[in-house]
Amino acid sequence: MDSSSSHSSGLQNSGSEEDLQLIMEQRKRKRMISNRESARRSRLRKQKHLDGLMAQVAHIRKENQQILTTVNLTKQQYVAIQSENDILRAQLAELTQRLNSLNEIVSCLSAGFEDCEPAAYGMTMMMPSAWNCFSQLPSIVAAASADAAGFLY
Repeated sequence: MDSSSSHSSGLQNSGSEEDLQLIMEQRKRKRMISNRESARRSRLRKQKHLDGLMAQVAHIRKENQQILTTVNLTKQQYVAIQSENDILRAQLAELTQRLNSLNEIVSCLSAGFEDCEPAAYGMTMMMPSAWNCFSQLPSIVAAASADAAGFLY
């Protein structure tokens, strides 16, 4: 009996070992499946993050392009305004010079040409009697205002 009971307990042990191996194999399979699922979820998260970054890159590139367009347009406007400002400065200088010349003429006319040279103003063709008629005009003196043109600088 002893041998039969040891044989039967050997079968039980062998059955228990097989059951244990089966349980271990099932756990191993579950772990593999779980790991695969976890890796799949990780890849999906990574892909979602990458897609978000790519969308962000596209948005920033578009925004950068808009900024560059605005900068270029602003540069063009600046150059145009600077050119116009240069023209206005030249016109101001010319008009200021003309005004000063006219003020000198008016001063000479109102002073009766005592200290004036008509040739200096391109008036050599006028007769001395013509000069006298100008001396009877009321004196008008115009002044260039630096403040009025101050915005040009």
